Amino acid sequence: MSDVPVTLLLTKKGPRSSSPAGASEWRFREEQHRLQKRLLSHRAGKLHACTDCGKAFVSRSSLALHTATHTGERPYRCETCGKAFTQSTNLVIHRRIHTGEKPYTCAVCGRSFRCSSHLTTHAQTHSGQKPYVCQECGKTFSQATYLVLHGRIHSGVRPYACTECGKAFSRMSSLGLHKSVHSGEKPFACKECGKTFSRPAALSVHSNTHRRDRPFECKECGKTFGYSSSLTTHMRIHTGEKRYKCEHCGMAFAQSSTWNRHRRTHTGEKPYACQECGRTFHCSSYLSRHRQAHSGRKPYTCEECGKLFSQVGSLKDHRRIHSGLKPFSLPPYILTFAFNERMAS
Repeated sequence: MSDVPVTLLLTKKGPRSSSPAGASEWRFREEQHRLQKRLLSHRAGKLHACTDCGKAFVSRSSLALHTATHTGERPYRCETCGKAFTQSTNLVIHRRIHTGEKPYTCAVCGRSFRCSSHLTTHAQTHSGQKPYVCQECGKTFSQATYLVLHGRIHSGVRPYACTECGKAFSRMSSLGLHKSVHSGEKPFACKECGKTFSRPAALSVHSNTHRRDRPFECKECGKTFGYSSSLTTHMRIHTGEKRYKCEHCGMAFAQSSTWNRHRRTHTGEKPYACQECGRTFHCSSYLSRHRQAHSGRKPYTCEECGKLFSQVGSLKDHRRIHSGLKPFSLPPYILTFAFNERMAS
C-alpha cells in the first residue's frame, strides 16, 4: 500500500466551492479514499477482515490486535503514569517519554527519536519530497496520512469527541491530550525540579528553562530564552501589546492562555474536576491547589513559628502576622476583578 498514489484517490475531482455542498463532497471523497484503500488491501491478499469496519489484514494476529481498538480493551499499562495501550509495542515506545530514551538517530543531522516511524518521517525532511498535494490550498505533504488529516481543516470533520464535554477533534491524539483537562492528571515530571505537566510538549518547553544554552536575549532587560517564541511572548511585557481581547468585557491580554482562563469567568465553564469530591474549577492551577486539601500535604513551613501550610500563598499571608506588614492597597476595580476570579473557581 505504500506505493498507492493517494493523491489521485483523494483528488480526482477539482477543487470544491466553499458552499455546504462542497464540504459534503470533500467528506465523500475522504470516505471514498478509505473504501478504495480497503479494496486494494483485499486485492493484495489481505483476507482477514474486521466485522466492525471492514478493514482487512494479512494475518489473524494482526486482526486480533486491530479488534481491540473497537472493544476498548487496553491490557498493557504504563507503571509510571497509568496510561494503557492495546499493544505491547506501543507501551514500549510510550515508556521512552518517561525515560527520555531516543534510540533511533538520523544519520544526516544526528537528531534522535523515540520510535523508528518518527525517524522515517523525519528523514523525508532531508530529501525534500512531498508528493501529496491538497487540491484545496496547494499545500504539500510527505505522507498520505498528513494529507488526510489536513483535509479535515477544509471539511470541518472532527470525528473524535470528548465524552465529558462534547468537544470534538480532528485527531485522536488531540482528544487524548484534551482528556487530561478534565482529570487534572499531570504524569510528565521534570527531572530537574519535579514540576509536573499534562503534556509531553509542555514538559519539553519547561525543560528548556533549565538549559544552560539560552541564545535568545531580550534587548530591553537582558533576560535570555531557549526558544525564539518564548522571547516573542516576553517582549509583549515591554511593548505593552495585548492582542487577545475578551469579547465580553473588552479586557485585553498578552497571552492566549490567560485570555482563555479569563473568558471562563464569563461563560461559567469549569472544565477541571476534582476526582475526589467532584468540585470543578475554571483554572488547572486552582485544581492543583485544591487537591492538596485531600492529600493532607503541607509542604510550606513558617520559619518563625513552624506552622505548616498546603499553599505558598497561605504562608505569605501568615508571615504578615510576624512582620506586621499590611497587604498592598489596590484600586477597587482590581479588587473586584480578583474577587470575581476567586468566586468563579
